[in-house]
Amino acid sequence: MVKRIAAIGFILVCTSIAWAVLGSTIFYRTYSSDEQLKGRVSSSWGTAQEQTPPTAGYQIVSHKQVASTENGTAAPRTVEEKTWITLPLEQTRANAGLRLDYRKKGLLWYSTYQVDFAGAYRFRNPSDQAQDVTFRMRLPASQAVYDDLIFTVDDVPVTITNEKKEAVGMAQLQPHQAAELRVAYRSHGLDNWSYGFGDEVTQVKDFQLHVTTNFPGFDLLENTLSPTEELRQRDGWDLVWSYKNLVSGYHVGIALPQKLQPGPLAGRISYFAPVSLLFFFFALFLLTTVRGIELHPVNYFFLACAFFSFHLLMAYLVDHVSIHVAFVICSAVSIALLASYLRLVAGMRGALLEAGLAQFVYLVLFSYAFFFEGFTGLAITIGAILTLFIAMQTTARIQWAEKFAVR
Repeated sequence: MVKRIAAIGFILVCTSIAWAVLGSTIFYRTYSSDEQLKGRVSSSWGTAQEQTPPTAGYQIVSHKQVASTENGTAAPRTVEEKTWITLPLEQTRANAGLRLDYRKKGLLWYSTYQVDFAGAYRFRNPSDQAQDVTFRMRLPASQAVYDDLIFTVDDVPVTITNEKKEAVGMAQLQPHQAAELRVAYRSHGLDNWSYGFGDEVTQVKDFQLHVTTNFPGFDLLENTLSPTEELRQRDGWDLVWSYKNLVSGYHVGIALPQKLQPGPLAGRISYFAPVSLLFFFFALFLLTTVRGIELHPVNYFFLACAFFSFHLLMAYLVDHVSIHVAFVICSAVSIALLASYLRLVAGMRGALLEAGLAQFVYLVLFSYAFFFEGFTGLAITIGAILTLFIAMQTTARIQWAEKFAVR
């Protein structure tokens, strides 16, 4: 008995090494090309976007006399001075619609999205004279496409020029006139969308941002402002950030939900597989002991191979089909291997149902627990406790001294 247990343990150790190699291979295949694949997604779809409010201002040119000397003789000269006057932003009304649209490259899904942005910004000319005001809006991402771009002042389209990743337009404002700059566009982004107020602590007056989504779950980026209003819709969220007079160095940031990643999931399941096989060997050992069936270590070796086939097939099947379909196929193949083998093992026909059920629990259900992030450890712990309870109840009357006696 002791030698048989030692042989089973040796098989478990060898299989664990094989799973470690398989899991490392999966993670290498997944992340070795992640940077390159993400670059391809960014080049065709765009990068993360951060919208910032536009700025407005005008230039004042003045002249003054400056003392100078020429050939030892005083010769005053006139110098031109240019002063830039920034117009205060009095009001912001911005709207953004985020529509999630996943893209898959290799073994990873990327959270790409479409954004419809529209903003209305009110500026005022503080001077007593008419001024030619320059409006500037920094584009949220340099690697992106902006379709149907609208740039108007008081509903009058202005000519746009591009200067250092900025859209620039000019309009004349009368003395103390308030003007509304409207900006709108459609674009694409990746992973997250944010609205910033500046690099440092900034004062924001009469601000309102309304964001709608078509996805049920979202997360806020670190060091960002929480919505002042949240309304759950049938297919997404209505989020509002509203402030009358805000002074903050934080900004608004939304992280789009991540799709279940087939590569990392298959890798984590492979790393966990030795624990799953240990539970199965333990249950099978108790089952055969209670029924008086003796399985040779070679039988355990083939059963370990049936377990390993599940993870090996999944590692390469997730490249071609969805993770859920691959999981079902791999489960069916592994259970069929084990059931067809035990059916031919002498004396195991009566225990075939129990062995198949044990594999379903410890391989299929334990592996499926990884689909529920945050609950994996709890599910495995509950399964381990239930296994211990059943084992203690079914083996309480076994005379272990007789079982381990040298024959």
